[in-house]
Amino acid sequence: MGRLAYLHRVLHAYVLGGNSQLTFWHETPAVNDQVFTGELTQYYMTFEHKAHYPGPFDDRGVPLLDYHGKVGRQYNPIAVSQYALGNYNLAQRTGEPCYRDRFLANAEWLLRHLDVTEHGTYLWPHHFDFEYFRPLIAPWYSGLAQGQGLSVLLRAYAVTGSEEYLDTARHVFRSLTVGIRDGGVQHTDEDGHIWIEEYLVDPPTHILNGFIWALWGVHDYALLTGEPEARTLFDGYTETIVSNLPRYDMGFWSLYELTPQRIKSIASPFYHQLHLVQLEVMYRLTGRETFADYGRRWRSYAQHAPLRMTAKAYKAAFKLLYY
Repeated sequence: MGRLAYLHRVLHAYVLGGNSQLTFWHETPAVNDQVFTGELTQYYMTFEHKAHYPGPFDDRGVPLLDYHGKVGRQYNPIAVSQYALGNYNLAQRTGEPCYRDRFLANAEWLLRHLDVTEHGTYLWPHHFDFEYFRPLIAPWYSGLAQGQGLSVLLRAYAVTGSEEYLDTARHVFRSLTVGIRDGGVQHTDEDGHIWIEEYLVDPPTHILNGFIWALWGVHDYALLTGEPEARTLFDGYTETIVSNLPRYDMGFWSLYELTPQRIKSIASPFYHQLHLVQLEVMYRLTGRETFADYGRRWRSYAQHAPLRMTAKAYKAAFKLLYY
């Protein structure tokens, strides 16, 4: 799957209006104001659009994403998790059994589709090749899948009381505590900062939105289990983000990731808006003023039309040159 395949997917989703894997991801990000209670409740973002994903699905109601071409329709564990979390929110908010059933069907799929690596870690595989700045060859793994899948398993345990969900959650949590070479999804940089890597590549690219989303799974685990290790890990990951947010600030827009290319990987308008929502959630979870400060700064960029145009042009140049 090369650059032409990527451009075909973009054309199909945004120009021709067709259904592709991109149409699942790009909802309008929104904070879920009902969750900041200090207990494991609804998920931190609403994911309402994703909860109403029109399909395709398999015969159990698990979403499939259409990557077109040779890749075709595929399960993506991140999409399964986000669909499940959106339906969990609706189940809690409305009490409608259909949303609870959808949530549990997808939680069950996640429970049954983990790989156990040679290191004894439990990881969700992606069974298709994917074009990143270098190709990801199946089966490939993701720290984002680990964090959001963990959030699903913990809520499934809260709903059902099934110890199988909790036991599996403990295994998944371990993947967020160990390095990539040891079968996990954690990277420690030269300054001693620990990162959750969305894509397990070398050199690491430190995708901001994937790190933050995955981190919320660590927070959920700390809330439900009360394990001191989980709280310490959450605090350590939070410190990494606080210390490195200046590196994501271009002075007119936010960066999507910290790639080594000369032209940096700037966030698309969607991901810039997602960053704003994630920073607000992080501020409300931690009280760290750095998150509020960068949220205000990056929101001011988004409100300035010339900066929006500059960011779009910069993003287009990056895509044409790299991926």
